[in-house]
Amino acid sequence: MNTSPLQNHVLDRLGRPLHDLRMSVTDRCNLRCTYCMPADKYGEHYQFLPREALLTFEEMVRVSRAAVALGARKLRITGGEPLLRKDLPDLVRMLTAIPGVDDIALTTNGVLLPNFASDLKAAGLRRVTVSLDNLDEEVFGAMNGRNVHPADVLAGIDAARAAALDPVKINVVVQRGVNDHTLVDLAERFRFSDCIVRFIEFMDVGTLNGWNYRQVLQSSEVVRRIHERFPLEPLSSSYAGEVAERYRYCDGAGEIGVISSVSQPFCGDCTRLRLSSDGALYTCLFAGRGADVKQLLRDGVDDAALTAFMRGLWTARTDRYSEERAAHAVHEPKVEMYHIGG
Repeated sequence: MNTSPLQNHVLDRLGRPLHDLRMSVTDRCNLRCTYCMPADKYGEHYQFLPREALLTFEEMVRVSRAAVALGARKLRITGGEPLLRKDLPDLVRMLTAIPGVDDIALTTNGVLLPNFASDLKAAGLRRVTVSLDNLDEEVFGAMNGRNVHPADVLAGIDAARAAALDPVKINVVVQRGVNDHTLVDLAERFRFSDCIVRFIEFMDVGTLNGWNYRQVLQSSEVVRRIHERFPLEPLSSSYAGEVAERYRYCDGAGEIGVISSVSQPFCGDCTRLRLSSDGALYTCLFAGRGADVKQLLRDGVDDAALTAFMRGLWTARTDRYSEERAAHAVHEPKVEMYHIGG
């Protein structure tokens, strides 16, 4: 992967640098997870974006180059389910060629990974994060809305490990009364595996997932439950702006992480810019509106003007939704997760 000396990061109004660009390559998904794309809202006849409404790979690369010029060093491909986007290894290969990029990762539900892991690794992908909310077939089937078995996702994790897309991170959205009774089992399954399980508090992303604070199990409780079975000790952050609090098993069996966006907001360290599947830039996961970059690109904007546009967007940024959550009415419109990939 090509590298170049770090340039000065552009800062927003709260002094936060731009360091990460997350790109949704499609709004389509082969699952209907209740906290993201519930089946009763996104049924068989739901109209997803037509192909021409999506950014081309070349357009995504232009946005990525501009982000890197402003200080971004990490790129992540998301969805929807990104592996549904045709020829995805080609995009990875194009992103790998951008000077200054230190890391390219992918977030996926893992079901299709056995078909693509090797090709993605060969194209330059460094890491994958796989969603797996439970090991119980009935619980997981209900949560993913398609009765997909945990074994299908575990096969994807195995394929990623075989392709050396390490370390594999496993994201678990925790909902009290839904899947919290088996969190210790999930932690136990991946001890000594070199996979890092990250437990995520149920968040009010979008407006259609039926979020209720009573279903939020705080990360401190997750850590307490696992610690009672497998003693843990805290680890320091791997890098500035890391969203997960890290813990390692005292017996050397690896580590876990918790992401506490509700109970312990980390807005002050947020360094992420998001590009939606329909070509809008969002400066916050909980934003209601994005800045249309697709129209700029298709109107023929040059690279300098594109970079200036993105600089202006970031330097005007004041988002701190999670820190202000209590002040926001729950009915305020927010972009749905499958448009910007979480």
